[in-house]
Amino acid sequence: METLNLFIRSIFIDNMVFAFFFGMCSYIAVSKSVKTAIGLGLAVTFVQTMTVPLNYLLNEYVLAPNALAEGVDLSFLSFIIFIAVIAAFVQLVEMIVEKFSPSLYNQLGIFLPLIAVNCAIMGGSLFMQQMVGAGEIRNVGESVVYGLGSGIGWWLAIVMMAAIRERLSYSHIPAALKGPGIAFIITGLMGIAFMIFSGIQL
Repeated sequence: METLNLFIRSIFIDNMVFAFFFGMCSYIAVSKSVKTAIGLGLAVTFVQTMTVPLNYLLNEYVLAPNALAEGVDLSFLSFIIFIAVIAAFVQLVEMIVEKFSPSLYNQLGIFLPLIAVNCAIMGGSLFMQQMVGAGEIRNVGESVVYGLGSGIGWWLAIVMMAAIRERLSYSHIPAALKGPGIAFIITGLMGIAFMIFSGIQL
């Protein structure tokens, strides 16, 4: 039940976009089309699901105080190690998408390699590290659940935004609000709407 709580919480309550506004660069830029948003969302979910448990293992067995040897504390290397793992997986995703879906690769453009510096991906690993310290994540299985949930949460956010923005193309929006302006307003309103999930306990 605690694992299910962690999964639901990472999707709805601690949503990377609506709770922390992480990954906004690619979220705003790529959410103009549902098809493109689905592709990028799946890529982010895959990278998040793979990198969070890998970084958990590195954090527990390499970086933590006394993990390698008594008196050795490599926790100051967390940022560098986490980014290296994320960059390696993003390169893998980029090669897979280019091989099997060239049209999606062209639509995503520069934002596919930019997953490597997407703060939602890095945020997932850093929040995982924080949750390990608080005792909320106790093993690699729970880190997989958290990585998958936070990835699905980001995917859900960008697909919802893309669906709304496609409908907005038929609406009369004031010139000053067109583009990112209305997108930020909608994101704020969706963030307020997602606050309804904050009291969920299973």
